[in-house]
Amino acid sequence: MADKVNPSKSLGREAAYQLANITKTVPQYDAITPRWLTRVLDWKALETGLFRLNRVKEGDTPLEALCLGVDNQTKVPSGFVDYQEKPREYRLNSIATIINVDTRVSDLYSSPYSQVGEQIRLAVESLKERQESQLINNDDYGLLKNVTDKQRVKSISGSPTPDDLDELLTKVWKEPSFFLAHPRAIAAFGRECTRRGVPPPTVALFGNQFLTWRGIPLIPTNKLFVDGHKDPKGKAGKSNILLVRTGEEKQGVIGLHQANLPGEKSRGLAVRFMGIDTNGIASYLLSLYCSAAILTDDAIAVLEDVDVGNYYDYK
Repeated sequence: MADKVNPSKSLGREAAYQLANITKTVPQYDAITPRWLTRVLDWKALETGLFRLNRVKEGDTPLEALCLGVDNQTKVPSGFVDYQEKPREYRLNSIATIINVDTRVSDLYSSPYSQVGEQIRLAVESLKERQESQLINNDDYGLLKNVTDKQRVKSISGSPTPDDLDELLTKVWKEPSFFLAHPRAIAAFGRECTRRGVPPPTVALFGNQFLTWRGIPLIPTNKLFVDGHKDPKGKAGKSNILLVRTGEEKQGVIGLHQANLPGEKSRGLAVRFMGIDTNGIASYLLSLYCSAAILTDDAIAVLEDVDVGNYYDYK
């Protein structure tokens, strides 16, 4: 039998660690989400930061029309299409933050990953997370806050059922693009479908599988809160489900962003170096300009206060 090795005669792990070339990763940020909403929305670039939404005055038939035969001498009706005299104007919202990096840290500890680059990357992710939340919940232009009363639907039973989503489709029946819901609400809808024996099919988008209803994908986002929280702790809670038509040509919902920003890194996002102070702290200003516009009232509808906490024992 071989003699046991005396631990004091071998190189210790802690000492060996000092010479090890460890495999590293960039900082992992668990708050990052796919942000599907910004991908599925159509976006319009603005030159001045202002967008005026001109609409026709309310009325089913703004002009009278008459079908005439070849020999019909009836006078053709005349008139004009009237516009709203005080159209709504949207101003781009600014989401901004400043990143400070000690130049001594970036000089000495930027291998293998740039300290400045990683700080900016993580700050950009934070801004884009905030952007998606603002597109839904902003008091001025947020989609949830701008659904008209006639486009609001109450759940029949409290849970999000196929009948409820069908009711939403009666509100946005002209070329609907997608449902938008918290993942817990989508799971609750899936349970209701399973209970009724109509499991929803899936569709591939952006390399991922999404549940659908009547061919319309259910897009998940944790910015449609459950009881006011992105990540609720308990199983119960209430949320909302949106149905959206997107696209300017379809008179739908569109995202707005500023074009041609100095220091532009991506759509509506600019990064500017602000200088180095006397203590060697380098500062970078990150600004993201965005808004959203609902071009016509029937471009969006909401199923309100659906219960996401119902579970069943399936036979």
